[in-house]
Amino acid sequence: MAVRYPRPLRPGDRVGITSPSSGVPKDLWPRLEVARRVVESRGYEVVVGRCMDADGHVSAPAADRAHELMSMLTDPGIRAVVPPWGGETAIDLLPLLDWDRLRAAEPTWFVGFSDISTLLTPLTLRTGTATLHGNNLMDTPYTVPDGLLSWLDIAAAPEGHRFTQVPPGRHRSTGWDDYRAHPEVRECTLDAAGRWTRLDAVGDVDVEGRLIGGCIETLCNLTGTAYLDTSAFACAEAPEGLLVYIEAVEDNAFTICRNLHGMRLAGFFDRANAVLVGRTSAPDDGSFTQHRAVLDALGPLGVPILADVECGHVPPYLPIVNGARGRVVHTANRSALTQTLD
Repeated sequence: MAVRYPRPLRPGDRVGITSPSSGVPKDLWPRLEVARRVVESRGYEVVVGRCMDADGHVSAPAADRAHELMSMLTDPGIRAVVPPWGGETAIDLLPLLDWDRLRAAEPTWFVGFSDISTLLTPLTLRTGTATLHGNNLMDTPYTVPDGLLSWLDIAAAPEGHRFTQVPPGRHRSTGWDDYRAHPEVRECTLDAAGRWTRLDAVGDVDVEGRLIGGCIETLCNLTGTAYLDTSAFACAEAPEGLLVYIEAVEDNAFTICRNLHGMRLAGFFDRANAVLVGRTSAPDDGSFTQHRAVLDALGPLGVPILADVECGHVPPYLPIVNGARGRVVHTANRSALTQTLD
């Protein structure tokens, strides 16, 4: 069965906002409203759910969050669902979702990253539905650098569309903008130069495969379960193999190394033709760097490993469609990721 793509967003479509993990504090709602207006400026109607509270580490009890997410993903009147941001424990929703119903429903774009990849990746692996690992809602107002796209651009593209993203060669080296003090901020400062780095060897890379991946700190907890079976997905949807992307948020290098070893031993990378590693600001451990952690754990795969890709918690953002056919090219002069929605 082929990967199922949601139909492209069109003016007049409804976009659902819910918080499957952490909610939004009241003093950050001005930023939420700015982001809402950006989505509305594309001609879409925004529907904000009830699971948005920030009094605890999650926006509502798990049953309520699961019900609201299910309702939005299976409502034919809602064509995309994008959370404000991630959080910590979206994992508690997985056994509460009706996977048969999601598999039978008309596909809806589900967008986000960080803890949201805890839901995106299993949705693609278990139902064959493409999901969009990209800017969360609160980051959506940022101006997109030349060479990259917003999730809004990708979600509006027709099935069969092919698009190439080229890294801008600059990234942010210092923290996050203060949305409380500056809710209207649109320009994300990219103050440091840097390009993709090949970790496993020297030489050019030109590799294809179906794209799948997400956040290391959240996905590592799903290895060995039915929610992260990349081999079954590859057999059904990607006999050509996978392009696996991963990214670290904040764990130190030794923890990331252990997590990646565990994911490899559990078979997460078995069908990988290459691994893309997001740029990170997570700490090193002395001379044991984040790059060394990745190479220590994944070097035995014997496939190209490209680091410092714009698919993580260091802006800017390079949105990736889980399930899309991908081609990654990396030479001394150019790096690019091409995705085809077929």
